[in-house]
Amino acid sequence: MKLELQMYLQETRGLLLAKLDGISEYDRRRPLVPSGTNLLGLVKHLTGIEYVYLGTSVGRPPAKQLPWEEDGSVWGGADMWALPSESTEYLTDLYRAACAHSDESIAELELDHPAEVPHWAEGQRGTTFGALLVRAVDETAHHAGHADIVRELIDGQGGKDAGALSADEWTEQYAKVQRAAETFLPH
Repeated sequence: MKLELQMYLQETRGLLLAKLDGISEYDRRRPLVPSGTNLLGLVKHLTGIEYVYLGTSVGRPPAKQLPWEEDGSVWGGADMWALPSESTEYLTDLYRAACAHSDESIAELELDHPAEVPHWAEGQRGTTFGALLVRAVDETAHHAGHADIVRELIDGQGGKDAGALSADEWTEQYAKVQRAAETFLPH
């Protein structure tokens, strides 16, 4: 079970990082939905998820605290967007280091290893490494889905199934869905 969860996590990490390929630095950073969601922000956020849930919470904190955690700006959403001083290389290197740290935790710890999440409410912080591993898989998949949508808004490159249909077939599919939705417009 542990290795299967790790496989899903590793695959989804790769899908997320692949969304940064072939686009400009601007496109990696720009928000395309009202929440401000952007590709590099998703990578930055998941760096913290990996380090906190699969590191700090199981007694394996990173050697150096993330800057946005150290200064407390994470609580104001600083982990959801890239500062001009934070290059793609810097953030992806941090993410890869966090993933490697998590993979070491997966190799060393059993699923029932006790864990405590420091930012959860007092009295509710206790959990297990297995529960946090499932949560990390879920968070990564959740945000990789966001990355699929953001990337599609940038240049039309969709998710894993984007190549399943031709451009004309996707246009036809879109039109079919739009027509179905329009049957619910007020008259």
